[in-house]
Amino acid sequence: MTYLFISDLHLSPEHPRLIRGFLDLLQSYQDRHTQLYILGDWFNAWIGDDYTAPWLDEIVEKLQDFHRHGNQVYFQVGNRDFALGYDFLKQFHGILLPDIYTLNISGVTYRLEHGDALCTDDVAYQRFKKIIRNPYLIALLKRTPLSFRQKLANGFRKKSHDDKQQKTYAIMDVHPKAVETALFDVDILIHGHTHRPAIHPLGQKTRIVLGDWREKTNQAMILEIDEQGHQNFIQWNISSSR
Repeated sequence: MTYLFISDLHLSPEHPRLIRGFLDLLQSYQDRHTQLYILGDWFNAWIGDDYTAPWLDEIVEKLQDFHRHGNQVYFQVGNRDFALGYDFLKQFHGILLPDIYTLNISGVTYRLEHGDALCTDDVAYQRFKKIIRNPYLIALLKRTPLSFRQKLANGFRKKSHDDKQQKTYAIMDVHPKAVETALFDVDILIHGHTHRPAIHPLGQKTRIVLGDWREKTNQAMILEIDEQGHQNFIQWNISSSR
């Protein structure tokens, strides 16, 4: 069995290269009894499980084939695709994980999360997140027309981009105290969101940050763990994807 961890793919019809990179990843791992964990921002925006499009249909078909080969997809929401739910995932037997999920592999305990909750210095974002992630608001938005939700998503993306131009590097990174708390009762923390891939040894514990698929290097840092617990931090070459 192979455990594979990825995040921050930011898939969208505007970037077919990223979509092809993901489809190629599924193809590469489909015969390895893979448990694929996607730790948020799988899509650059998600306006609802009722949204359909040819580019998305292609992804679903490949995920269905991936499952038929004996593999399983697990998903945690990110700040870009927090509205993604069961109706979409059930098409390929995907499993929606809670915002914080603990996994044991060969006696080692891993904590999985998207990573935005660790950026506690970004007070404005945390306040915005608390509002937009309100279940009642999400339920209300699901009843609005897709066109309205698309405009709303476009506005959120612009706001996010503008906010980043005004924030310091430190504010948008994880806070050491938040990391310490997250690692309290686990051995290893795996997350994305910050787009700063690295392995950080912290005494007897470790923090692993997954990469953003939109990097100019055309490579995304992903993590592979085998049944014995051996870790392999891989540069997935997206540029080789057609």
